[in-house]
Amino acid sequence: SQYKRRSVTEQSSMDDFLATAEMAGTEFVAEKLNIKFVAAEARAGLLTAEETAKLKKLHEENKQLLRIPRRPHWDEGTSPEVLQQTERDSFLEWRRELAELEEEQKMILTPFERNLDFWRQLWRVIERSDIVVQIVDARNPLLFRCPDLECYVKEVSRYKVNLLLVNKADLLTRQQRRIWARYFQREGLRAVFWSALVENERLEAEEKVRRQSHFNWKVLALSDMEGEQFKDCVAEGDWQTASEGEEASEDEEADDEESIDGSTHGSSFHNSSRLLTKDELLAIFKAAHDGPTLKEGELTVGLVGYPNVGKSSTINTILRNKKVSVSVTPGHTKHFQTLYVEPGLCLCDCPGLVMPSFVSTKAEMMCCGILPIDQIRDHVPTSHVCQTIPRDVLEGTYGINIIRPREDEDPDRIPNYEELLMAYGYMRGFMTTHGQPDQSRSARYILKDYVIGKLLYCHPPPHISAADFQPQHSKFQAGDADGEDSKIGNKPSKVKRHENLVDKNFFHQENVRALTKGVQSFMGYKEGSVGQRELVNQGKPGLEQPVGKPWKKHGNRNKKEKVRRLTKHLDA
Repeated sequence: SQYKRRSVTEQSSMDDFLATAEMAGTEFVAEKLNIKFVAAEARAGLLTAEETAKLKKLHEENKQLLRIPRRPHWDEGTSPEVLQQTERDSFLEWRRELAELEEEQKMILTPFERNLDFWRQLWRVIERSDIVVQIVDARNPLLFRCPDLECYVKEVSRYKVNLLLVNKADLLTRQQRRIWARYFQREGLRAVFWSALVENERLEAEEKVRRQSHFNWKVLALSDMEGEQFKDCVAEGDWQTASEGEEASEDEEADDEESIDGSTHGSSFHNSSRLLTKDELLAIFKAAHDGPTLKEGELTVGLVGYPNVGKSSTINTILRNKKVSVSVTPGHTKHFQTLYVEPGLCLCDCPGLVMPSFVSTKAEMMCCGILPIDQIRDHVPTSHVCQTIPRDVLEGTYGINIIRPREDEDPDRIPNYEELLMAYGYMRGFMTTHGQPDQSRSARYILKDYVIGKLLYCHPPPHISAADFQPQHSKFQAGDADGEDSKIGNKPSKVKRHENLVDKNFFHQENVRALTKGVQSFMGYKEGSVGQRELVNQGKPGLEQPVGKPWKKHGNRNKKEKVRRLTKHLDA
């Protein structure tokens, strides 16, 4: 049915009630007696620092209550009908527990997946896989990581291995990646850093160079049929540029430090902060599992995680040709699929699942790419952008000027979402039929820039200040009092300042008589002063500036000039 193929993360109270009744089957009357409509607590606006700290403490105290649904026990003798019914009953009980958690603790959960068919896909991927790889977004790894999923993997089989793949890690600096690597090391979790986009671009560049070098080799071979000069050439894979060699040496030194740091915790592995290549990632997959596999001589790697974290993009980069369709819209993949990278190594792609976790605001979920941006009904999620991205970064990125606070307001307050959307709408020319900036359209563009990383905010590990974890914002610091661009690291600021002399002359004229009836006017003419070339010849000595009424001068060359005007210079 259409419902089975559609991800369901949000439902109204009535839709939730009807879906629960349908899942319960004939128990509609009993289920209705147990249902209680609770108004959803809406925290769509900005939270104060005290509210945020209080929520984080509450989340930490109740994080053990966040569980994902388990598949009921079954064997070969279980019929499909009985298995489906037990799965529905178990899923219904799981949803009741989460509803009680929201009602009793008054906490907001992520709009988790409510379609049982999607959870069945996850169960099958975990059962088939030897290594379960959670793919998370590098900008907020803890939001996308599900610790209970790691526990469930071990419950299914103690031979299965958990691995955390931090995708989009190119958005982090080397120091930021090193901090996260040490944090996961202390947590006892194996984590690797990866960027499907950067690696795909690198492989495409290598292929382009390889094709060009192959063409050059063919030309040389045609010019010299003996080919004796090619005997001492190195293989294609043996060469590297100087920058690659320097980067490798730096990486090795950093990894040596991290291995020393990791050995102090008594673990058998250490997390590297390097951005891995495709071959290095596949080597880690093969080395991570040393126990018995489900299929003899074959290693199956399952890729799971939230929507829009890059599972399908990772598979396409590894396979080097498009095997899985990708989209920026969350929830694009609908069914799991298995793909062979090479003999003995199989990848299993799972549809994106929004797992239950605590969240401060729904705007945070949209800015993290978990909820589709095109389905927003208001502009409030943009307030999260204003809260995390400083004013000077917004102005420098878009080349806009956001209205300043009034005299009776705090001069250092953050801009509200209406001020940002108005400035952006005027800059882009997004206007409504009433001549006002189109805030809805502007909000979608800004939120999409936040999701793709154009507006970059990186969440730090616990016990680290978020303000000190944003080195990318420092290059947008304001310039000095003279208006010069600030320079950090010998790089000019991206704040755009334009000074157009033509526009300055046009908009600062005292007596503009354009569009005046009956007068063929000229811009910049002032009665009793210089004539029609005032603006052109201003400040240029030695140029003749005619005196008189410039609009009387016309372009008709055939019209005769009056004799008295021609002989005017002879009058004494």
